[in-house]
Amino acid sequence: MHEVDPLDQFPSLQHREDAMGAYLMMFATLAMGLPLPILNLIASVIYAVINGSKSDFVRFHVLQSLYSQIAVSGLNAYAIFTVVSALFFGGTDGGFDPAWIGWLLTLGGLNLTYIVFSIVAAVQARKGQLFKFPFFGWLAMLHSYGRRAHS
Repeated sequence: MHEVDPLDQFPSLQHREDAMGAYLMMFATLAMGLPLPILNLIASVIYAVINGSKSDFVRFHVLQSLYSQIAVSGLNAYAIFTVVSALFFGGTDGGFDPAWIGWLLTLGGLNLTYIVFSIVAAVQARKGQLFKFPFFGWLAMLHSYGRRAHS
C-alpha cells in the first residue's frame, strides 16, 4: 500500500484558518492597543502552544510566525529601550546621532517587510499553501516536517 506523503495532503479548512491565525496574532494584539513587542510575543507563544500540534501544516505556519516574531520583537524591544533611555536619561550625546537614526530607519524597513511577509503568508496559509520566509521558513520547515521536507 502506498503511504500518502503529508506534504502532499491538502489541509482542512480549520487547519488553514488556524495556520492563518498565527500571522494575524500580531495584528490582533496591535489592534487591541498592545504595541509593546513583548506582549505581541507572549500572544504568539500562547497561540503556538494552543495550535501548534494540530498538524504539520499548522505547526509550520505557527513556528514560522513565532520564530520571526521573536527576532522582530527582540529588535523592537531594543529600539524602545534605547529611545526611552535616550529621552529620559540622556544616553551618550542624547543618543540620536545619524548612525542611530539610520539604524531606526532600517528597523522600520524590517518591520514593514515583516508585516508584508506576514500578510502574504496568512493569505497563502488560508489557501492551504506554504509561504516560506527567508531563514525562518527553512527553520519552521525543518521543525515541522523534519527530513520529509528535504526528501
